[in-house]
Amino acid sequence: MLANFLIGLREGLEAALVVGILVAYLVKSGRRERLPQLWLGIGTAAAVSLGFGALLTFRPQGLTFAAQEAIGGTLSIVAVGLITWMIFWMGKTARFLKGNLQHKLDDAVDAGRWAVAVMALLAVGREGLETALFLWAGAQATGASTRPLLGAILGLAVAIVLGYLVYRGALRLNLKTFFSWTGVLLIVIAAGVLSYGVHDLQEAGILPGGNALAFDVSAQVPPSSWYGTLLKGVFNFSPATTWLQAAAWVLFAVPTLVLFVRTAFSRPRPTAPAAPAATPHAVAA
Repeated sequence: MLANFLIGLREGLEAALVVGILVAYLVKSGRRERLPQLWLGIGTAAAVSLGFGALLTFRPQGLTFAAQEAIGGTLSIVAVGLITWMIFWMGKTARFLKGNLQHKLDDAVDAGRWAVAVMALLAVGREGLETALFLWAGAQATGASTRPLLGAILGLAVAIVLGYLVYRGALRLNLKTFFSWTGVLLIVIAAGVLSYGVHDLQEAGILPGGNALAFDVSAQVPPSSWYGTLLKGVFNFSPATTWLQAAAWVLFAVPTLVLFVRTAFSRPRPTAPAAPAATPHAVAA
């Protein structure tokens, strides 16, 4: 539940900030007549995202066990790829988000009223589709259905409130710091989703080593215990983990965390002051 709350909070806040920036820019620039097209694009993006989530949840049930595991494992790995790209992209561009969106909105307004709807659809729809896919993959990894959904709804609700407060000027957020620290946590969560995806592909017979366990701590960490449930819900930890699952977790989490920390938390180097121009007397000397 906590992992899905974090996903809903981060992705929801990103979408809320996008909406707030677009609405505020149209209002402040005296182009309120474009607001209906903007809200149409935002509403369409929300509907498409919900439909995509429903499609993932209520997919055809007549498939064989191997086919279901193959689809689940493949989508989990795709979700990890998308969320990783999003984490790095936002870590680099959070401070420039406002300027980039305003520039794109200017181009859309110049192109026509319906271009505004398309621009809003693409800007918000990307966040919605990523959120739906990663939430679904996280729910599959934890093996639960109600708690992950509840955590995501709570995260989205908090994100909407925070986004509104930022829009009204009642709250200031350091976006770079927020997205950097949540990015670290999401990389750990994504590593667990990747490990679960590998497990699904092993169950489907696509990947080998389904019976070769790296460790089995089920006796020490029972899956039904409160701490076993907590580890499963937050980090997608499995007490019985195969060698391939463990290798996938380590090979993804360690280099990705190192690279992200170096990218997101690095401070820009101060530029050296320009040397003073030489005077005519100095040149003659």
